[in-house]
Amino acid sequence: MFRILKKRPQKQHPYEGMSNRNLPLSSELDKNLQILKSIYKGCIDVIYHPFLIAGKTKALLVYIDGLSDTEQIDSSVLAPLMCKTIDKSINLQETCEKIQLSNIRVVKTYDDCIKNISNGNPILLMEHEEQGAALGLAKWEKRSIKEPESESVIRGPREGFVETLGVNISMLRRKIRSPNLKMKKMNIGSYSDTSIIIAYIEGIANQSLIDEVQNRLQKIEIDSVLESGYIEELIEDNVFSPFPQLLDTERPDVASANLLEGRVVILVDGTPFVLIAPVSFFSFFQAPDDYYQRYLISSVIRIMRLFFMLISVFLPSLYVAVSSFHQEMVPTTLLLSMASLRESVPFTAMIEALIMEIVFEALREAGLRLPKQVGAAVSIVGALVIGQAAVQAGLVSPLMVIVVAITGIASFMVPRYSEGIALRMIRFPIMILAGTMGLHGLVLGFIAIVIHLCKLRSFGVPYLSPIAPTIGQEMRDAFIRSPWWMLNTRPHLTGRINKYRQAPNQQPKPKK
Repeated sequence: MFRILKKRPQKQHPYEGMSNRNLPLSSELDKNLQILKSIYKGCIDVIYHPFLIAGKTKALLVYIDGLSDTEQIDSSVLAPLMCKTIDKSINLQETCEKIQLSNIRVVKTYDDCIKNISNGNPILLMEHEEQGAALGLAKWEKRSIKEPESESVIRGPREGFVETLGVNISMLRRKIRSPNLKMKKMNIGSYSDTSIIIAYIEGIANQSLIDEVQNRLQKIEIDSVLESGYIEELIEDNVFSPFPQLLDTERPDVASANLLEGRVVILVDGTPFVLIAPVSFFSFFQAPDDYYQRYLISSVIRIMRLFFMLISVFLPSLYVAVSSFHQEMVPTTLLLSMASLRESVPFTAMIEALIMEIVFEALREAGLRLPKQVGAAVSIVGALVIGQAAVQAGLVSPLMVIVVAITGIASFMVPRYSEGIALRMIRFPIMILAGTMGLHGLVLGFIAIVIHLCKLRSFGVPYLSPIAPTIGQEMRDAFIRSPWWMLNTRPHLTGRINKYRQAPNQQPKPKK
């Protein structure tokens, strides 16, 4: 018996009909124009502008309307080159010297021309020249820098990343003004050719981590990358886990702080969300302004976040288990009150909890997708009206409405959306376990979650560190935030090369 092997489909290059794209440019200007027109056939926004340099040498300018600065093309390129004062034929090098631009690169192949034209850089081609010049005149509409809406802070910087990669790089450079901030560039996407930047601080980040990130990115073969979420799903360790293994942020200060702890930041052109690797479970409960306020306030708030995280995951399951299987745990007065409230409810506690939780999640998702003013009104009014109507109709008990409301409020305490939605997802299977096996099912669900978190890795770093494995020194920034004079060292698993980030013994000493 012979097994029939499926032939792997060959990757089709986006430039259809052009198998010789890596060939050098021709010295015949008409041939170059003909090939470029065949590549951009049907592209009405591609401009071909032929002209004569000093009325003698034939030249061609190719660019995409809307991506290049046409005013600069007229004033800095066409005006000096078409001037009649040039009294002799000049080559490409002399032509570039006449152009008053600081960013000019030589292109030698058709592929180089295509990449530069797509990035907004006009291509200058000349007769009898086997190479061209890419003029750095890219200009397109971009969003101004504003405060990120998904990561608002009480105290701290009010600026966020934008969709333009160059602006995001400059924002990182403004935070970390050291030449040790290194950036490696690559392009991913056969059609989108999206620029990806790997940023790290040399001397702090582990070289093995940098190589691992780079290797995972180089293995990606995809048509396009339109958002950093494409990259996140293709490079994370466990794609089947509901828990995120990379941190996404819109804030330059958060990205800079993680760079200084030895992590790697991945910037993707076209999105304000950058990716940070590696991370731990506790990274998603650290808000930016934890480090800008006094440590006592930050520590109390962080403990509250972790406490309410447990409430958001286990409170409905605990209510279902106790009311269905373990009534002896409830005081008699409260038990009689619960029984009277549930007397007219036709559903079991588990079905009742599932219905209310699903409706609450639907209202929350609807509020996110609608415009802000309408979304807030729908979430609040919808929850009040539906909850009150359900109680009056006898479909749910008032106590269940209270439990669901407390659970919903507790889930808003998680500062990261990706982690919050993962916790909201695992709430439902735990409710089903509690509704079928009582507290035994709840405990089994909790153990399963802990085992999964212990096995999970983020680029080789244990997800539950510094709890498992236990690193006592890093407990100072896990459940609480210790004062700055105690945070002398970087995280052990990411900043082991350059261990110390500040001088010791900086505790302030009050005068007697």
